[in-house]
Amino acid sequence: MKITRLAVTAYVFALLIIVLDQLTKAWIISGLSLQEVGRIPVFPPILNFSWVENTGVSFGLFGGGEARWGLAIFSIVVSAGLAWWATQSNRRLLITAIGFVMGGALGNVIDRIRFGYVVDFIDFSGTGVFPWVFNIADSAITIGVVLLIIDSLVSDKPVKVGAAPEKS
Repeated sequence: MKITRLAVTAYVFALLIIVLDQLTKAWIISGLSLQEVGRIPVFPPILNFSWVENTGVSFGLFGGGEARWGLAIFSIVVSAGLAWWATQSNRRLLITAIGFVMGGALGNVIDRIRFGYVVDFIDFSGTGVFPWVFNIADSAITIGVVLLIIDSLVSDKPVKVGAAPEKS
């Protein structure tokens, strides 16, 4: 398997997301002691930092301690698949999307392994529009999925996977 320059770009995006995610969580846990405080108004009522231990996936679905290792393994397998996909891709937007999703997934895996839950803290629930609490990794996954959708809509080049498509 040849690792292309574009694939390395995806891996760098993933690494940057992981580092940013883990640094913000370290700051929230150690610097702000949010776990003890519970909630810190940042721009009330729009933005607060709130401590949430998410044992599930998005929006707390499939929550519960028993799901911890299954979700971690699933995220690692998906990230490995995305890492391989990055070696096969020739589109910059797709590469960016892959890097964001991979980094977000692995950022949350680190939490599941370290704590048994994902640390969520960004809270826009005071707006009444978005009642969920999330983190940098969750944001990266969301942005990555949106970029995947945009890429699929605007791309006129086929994804380079294996042999070139036949020409008629």
